[in-house]
Amino acid sequence: MLKGLQMVTTREGKKSVEEGEIVEEEKNILNPKNKMGLIQELTALIESVQSIGDFRRTQRKEANSIARRLKLLLPLLEEIRDLETSVPESGMNCLCNLKKAFLAAKKLLKMCNEGSKIFLALESEDVMIRFHSVYETLNQALEGMPYTEIGISEEVKERVELMRMQLRRAKRQTDSQDMEIAMDMMVLLSTKDDRNADNASVERLANKLALHTVEDLRTETIAVRKLVKERGQSTESNQQIIDVLSKCKRIAGLEDTGVFDDPAVPKALAMCPSLAIPNEFLCPISLEIMTDPVIVATGQTYERESIQKWLDSDHRTCPKTGQVLAHLSLAPNVALRNLIMQWCQKNNVPLHKKDTPASSDSSCTEKNGEISSFVQNLSSNQLEVQRKAVRKVRMLSKESPENRILIASSGGIPPLVQLLSYPDSKIQEHAVTALLNLSIDESNKKLISRENPIPAIVEVLQNGTIGAKENSAAALFSLSMLDENKAAIGLSNGIAPLVDLLMNGTIRGKKDAVTALFNLSLSQANKARAIEAGIVAALLQLLKDKKLNMDNEALSLLLLLAAHPDGRQEIGQLSFIEMLVDFLKEGTPKNKECAAALLLELGTKNLNLMLAALQNGVYDHVVELSKNGTHRGQRKADSLLQLMSKSEQFP
Repeated sequence: MLKGLQMVTTREGKKSVEEGEIVEEEKNILNPKNKMGLIQELTALIESVQSIGDFRRTQRKEANSIARRLKLLLPLLEEIRDLETSVPESGMNCLCNLKKAFLAAKKLLKMCNEGSKIFLALESEDVMIRFHSVYETLNQALEGMPYTEIGISEEVKERVELMRMQLRRAKRQTDSQDMEIAMDMMVLLSTKDDRNADNASVERLANKLALHTVEDLRTETIAVRKLVKERGQSTESNQQIIDVLSKCKRIAGLEDTGVFDDPAVPKALAMCPSLAIPNEFLCPISLEIMTDPVIVATGQTYERESIQKWLDSDHRTCPKTGQVLAHLSLAPNVALRNLIMQWCQKNNVPLHKKDTPASSDSSCTEKNGEISSFVQNLSSNQLEVQRKAVRKVRMLSKESPENRILIASSGGIPPLVQLLSYPDSKIQEHAVTALLNLSIDESNKKLISRENPIPAIVEVLQNGTIGAKENSAAALFSLSMLDENKAAIGLSNGIAPLVDLLMNGTIRGKKDAVTALFNLSLSQANKARAIEAGIVAALLQLLKDKKLNMDNEALSLLLLLAAHPDGRQEIGQLSFIEMLVDFLKEGTPKNKECAAALLLELGTKNLNLMLAALQNGVYDHVVELSKNGTHRGQRKADSLLQLMSKSEQFP
């Protein structure tokens, strides 16, 4: 009994102390000196936010917007600072809440500046929710600010209230993904082979996320390692981020050493931590001691193997400086190599020499001559010579990035485009496949586009062999990465044959078609063409054929088409609503996520479709998804539940 009484007394004593501390804190807040200190802190936070710098592409618009809005509050803080009277308790509470909002905003903006680019792209909708939370916190912090009592000017008050209205409007806006990035992510995470069409998706994603230089990828590796350690290594999302990073490294010609291998610590230094290796002895790409240092056109030195991988991946810039290389020749840095050898001998550091073929220069010259000869034969008057040449150019264009550069620089693109119209199915197939391979190089895309190949590729897509049709679809997808080609393909009647391939092609053909159609349907005009060509029926057919395993691609493309009025009308049939309910009941986690997003898009525009889904028993499946779905699936499910509550028939 005594022990219990002591516990009660202790708790009450602690409570009294805490209440005393709160009272003391309130007195401190009202102290004019604390007003000045708080204003200084808020001003410093705004300045620190402005100095954060550039933000990741996927969040740049929102991050710049919130940084700009914080700056708009400076006049308010300056007027409060210059007041001769004290600030009332309600005003100080608003300023304290404003500090919390500023700190939350700064933390979010730092993540958008320093965080993993792949994570921020993959989880863009989650990040958008955090932005909305900051908007709400800022808005609430400014609510109740006693402008009149403090003596704030009418002009500043109107400016702050206008900003609050903008914050409320921004919070009501629906979150949306960059559809191109979303589709590229889907292609990368679903494909198992290394076809060049898939490499094109990796290349585009790497360019969009600025993950194409050595420094970019090194920084991203560090950011991903930090992220994985914070979140734990076992999540599916972590593995997806690591997989995408590995593919970006492969495209850049870099060795994938793994996320947990520190890219900032050379192996030689890890073995001898007390040893200071001169920086000039380390390759800027591999960060290892160079055994065969070579000089590139900019005067920078790299390990031969590392820079050769870089060049073989279609890069024509210096990894360290970013300058365009005037030529691709590599000159041995004999003086540096001798210095490295002397230093290694003196410090007992083993130097693993790599064999360099003595005939590398001669073999390169021989390869140039071979490619040049085959390119010339593409225009031969002899059919068999042409057939052999175009088949060989197709094979060479697939072998290496270096070959793709040599074929283009030897003038191979114009005759290949001409051969697309040659009355020989095999020559057409080889030609369109060679152009597909060549188009992986960004500069080659532009060279190909100058030759106006799209009408001829569409012709092959309509009338070619099965293989030619598949590779024509893949070529159109690759070329459509240039925005001007999206319009050109639509105007060249390229949409209808892609829809036909989607409906009647092989599995590989259907995958090539759906990827191309998704990219092309980012254009509103092409959406209308695809709908008119019967794409909705073709996609519904894909969803019914479970052997194809293309549900996610079909649902994602339907979501894109649902943004068009005609698309909504065709998609929003009762039979399709039943199919969506089935996906929400029995689909994979990704199926459920996609189905929920599509049902939300349709139901928002037409509540009758939501009623139809409710009548088919969707409610329990949506509740389950809101609890156990993917992050995006849970958000879509929560939005669906809110939408359902608007229906008068919902109990």
